[in-house]
Amino acid sequence: QVQLVESGGGSVQPGGSLRLSCAASGFAFSSYYMSWVRQAPGKGREWVSDISWGGSSTYYADSVKGRFTISKDNAKNTLYLQMNSLKPEDTALYYCGRKVGVRVETTEGLDYWGQGTQVNVSS
Repeated sequence: QVQLVESGGGSVQPGGSLRLSCAASGFAFSSYYMSWVRQAPGKGREWVSDISWGGSSTYYADSVKGRFTISKDNAKNTLYLQMNSLKPEDTALYYCGRKVGVRVETTEGLDYWGQGTQVNVSS
């Protein structure tokens, strides 16, 4: 069955960096767009970034553009999110998701999610 397992979260000071990973199994990883979304306490899920099948096309929310980088290694069935210059407002539970179709810059079309990895940014 489809499994998505996130890791790499933690606590960091403002300005710091973290690299999230998402290990995928149970489906043809290279055939799907993949996404990162996040949910801050008391808020709904927010789309963060999308990446195309082979990784050549990437998309970012304005709030993270220039600071976050999404990538995928199809040989390792793994999705990544490099997060630099972290801000307190980046504090959230971060999820990776499998996207059906190619509609980007939205959480629509996501059919499987992981359990999430927590990111806390504070001084």
